Amino acid sequence: MRLPAVLLAALAFLSFAVAAPEGAAAQIVSRTGAPAAAADVAPGPRKADNIEAELVPLSSWAAPGSTVVVAVRQKIAPGWHTYWRNPGDSGGPTTLDWTLPEGVKAGAITWPLPERQRLLSLINYGYSGEVYLPVTIEVPASARPGASLPLIADALFLVCSDQMCVPVPMQLRLDLPVREGTPPLDAKHGAAVQAVLEAAPRPAGIDAAISLSNGVLTLSATGGPLAGAKIGRAHFFPFEGGIIDHAADQTGQRGANGLTLSLAQGGEIRATGLEGPISGVLATDIGAWEITANPGPALAGASGQGALSGEAGGGKASSALDAAAIVQAALFALIGGLILNLMPCVFPILAMKAASLAATAHQAREARRDGLLFGLGVLVTFLILAGLLLALRAGGQAIGWGFQLQSPAVIAGLSLLMLAVGLNLSGVFQIGAGLQGAGSGRLSRLSGGAGAFFTGVLAVVVAAPCTAPFMAAALGAALLMPWPAALLVFLMLGLGLALPYVAISFSPGLLRRFPRPGPWMDRLKGLLAFPMYGAALWLAWVFSRQTGADGLGLLLIAGLTAALGLWLFGLTQTERAHGRKGLIAGLAAVVVLVATLGLAVLAGRSPVVDSASSEGRALSAQPWSAEAVEAAQGQGRPVLVNFTADWCVTCKINERAALSSPRVAEALEQANAVYLVGDWTRRDDAITHELERRGRSGVPLYLMYPAGGGEPRILPQLLTEGVVLDSLKSAR
Repeated sequence: MRLPAVLLAALAFLSFAVAAPEGAAAQIVSRTGAPAAAADVAPGPRKADNIEAELVPLSSWAAPGSTVVVAVRQKIAPGWHTYWRNPGDSGGPTTLDWTLPEGVKAGAITWPLPERQRLLSLINYGYSGEVYLPVTIEVPASARPGASLPLIADALFLVCSDQMCVPVPMQLRLDLPVREGTPPLDAKHGAAVQAVLEAAPRPAGIDAAISLSNGVLTLSATGGPLAGAKIGRAHFFPFEGGIIDHAADQTGQRGANGLTLSLAQGGEIRATGLEGPISGVLATDIGAWEITANPGPALAGASGQGALSGEAGGGKASSALDAAAIVQAALFALIGGLILNLMPCVFPILAMKAASLAATAHQAREARRDGLLFGLGVLVTFLILAGLLLALRAGGQAIGWGFQLQSPAVIAGLSLLMLAVGLNLSGVFQIGAGLQGAGSGRLSRLSGGAGAFFTGVLAVVVAAPCTAPFMAAALGAALLMPWPAALLVFLMLGLGLALPYVAISFSPGLLRRFPRPGPWMDRLKGLLAFPMYGAALWLAWVFSRQTGADGLGLLLIAGLTAALGLWLFGLTQTERAHGRKGLIAGLAAVVVLVATLGLAVLAGRSPVVDSASSEGRALSAQPWSAEAVEAAQGQGRPVLVNFTADWCVTCKINERAALSSPRVAEALEQANAVYLVGDWTRRDDAITHELERRGRSGVPLYLMYPAGGGEPRILPQLLTEGVVLDSLKSAR
């Protein structure tokens, strides 16, 4: 594996994975009747850059009225792999669409035991090297000896490396002779196909039960070949995705009559609970068998004789995380954090930092202290948010970066906080005024290091809606890593955000370029209040999109009372500065601010409204769903998908700059394209899962699906009209 490609590999799996059909029956589609294009398909192997495939027989011929076996032989290039029926965390299984002579029927694929393939903390189930996928073929009694049966399969392989995934379609043909009598094994491939059939997991009379408790599935299996066997290792491969966490360790115990495995639940079980039987393959060091576990308590005789020594089946899943992948993700996060300083979400915080830098520009010691404490505030807040995000996701919550802004209560609180900061900068009240000295001309702000630390905290909270270039890739990879590596990536992102300010605070030459303190600082203070008022208004608008007019009304009243309460607080400070107690103003301020808190709580609890309609959007849009994409592509139409949120400033700028143009609207109409919007303003698990599948942890994300079907092209996060027009042209 090439070291620079490790991170890209994880993203490639998420970006190019195709949907896996469910169940064995979905892998075979048969069409009977004389194949119209049989003469156009030549027997023999087909070759692509990363795979060679052909149809090969188990036996030299087929007897009339018999069942024979043919296999899809895959010879996979080094460094590439294909997938099992359940591909695991990403990918898609091999599918076969058969065209067969009249009366001939194809069965399901007999899947060999897969390898467990780890990439970062993804676990996929698949095959590498050479593999045979056997399929049973029913030959009718009417088949004429001396003839041959043209068996044609339209195969689709998803072939992946550590850098990319490539769908490879191939049309395979085998002309199988028809003769009387019992056929011998095919001289070239018969023994290999027979070995696969003999080793393939089959039912073996094993009883199994499964139960769910505290996020852990307990699978017990007894009887059949397990009874009295000395089993050292075991692993369970479910037939369907979402049942278990594929990357989690499987621990267990052996008993006199079988074994017990503890499995971490998957997303499907988290969402719906344990509703019915679970089927899959139980692989052990003495064999592998198909089992179906019914919900119920653990079976007797499945534990009590010691722990299993490890996992069986597909030993290629190394538990070691590639250090190069962590380094690369951390580097991407650092670059993304630096770029984040230029994103629109951070503009209000730039005002606060400009005020802070101006205040201490000619006091080197204070400047260095404030720079370090600002950086500490950024890093601590990143750690808290990242830890909360990872903990919620580990508990089964489908959330992504910026999740806190999907809560109306958080938006309401931030809006009032921005208003309070603006009023502070406007001189309505002061924090730490006693430490600054009357008439000193210093900018009124939070006193000393506390203000710098608080500014760092606020920078992270407000910057959360933005995902800058490089940052999206780093966060997408981090959410797949073990938590220590993930926290390192988030810390590097915070370091990138804080680094410019810390560097300036430690640069005396740059600080000396600031003017000396004077009356200009009071004017600057008043000017910098307006970005904070703008941020408060923006957040109020986002709040209205989440809760509606009633909630907005309560928030506006809370804003009015907050302004009154803070004015009264400032009046109290003035009274005390003149030697008076200011008791009445102080008590009034407390009463009004408590009322503000109550109004804010009521506003945050306002009923939510549907903001996913296309009203007010730049283009006429329909709500996104996977089914809507599939339906549009089924009609031969290109699809432009916009994953957005009202609290994502970058999203709104892109919609105004690139998605509101008459040229774009005309191009969409000419291309007969469908425009779908996935609105993530409030939490939506389906959108979260789709973002994860594309290697992202937040919005914006723009996908352009081609008209002829297939996987989408991911457009840049900073859109231009030209990018959209070019992608539409390609999609047609």
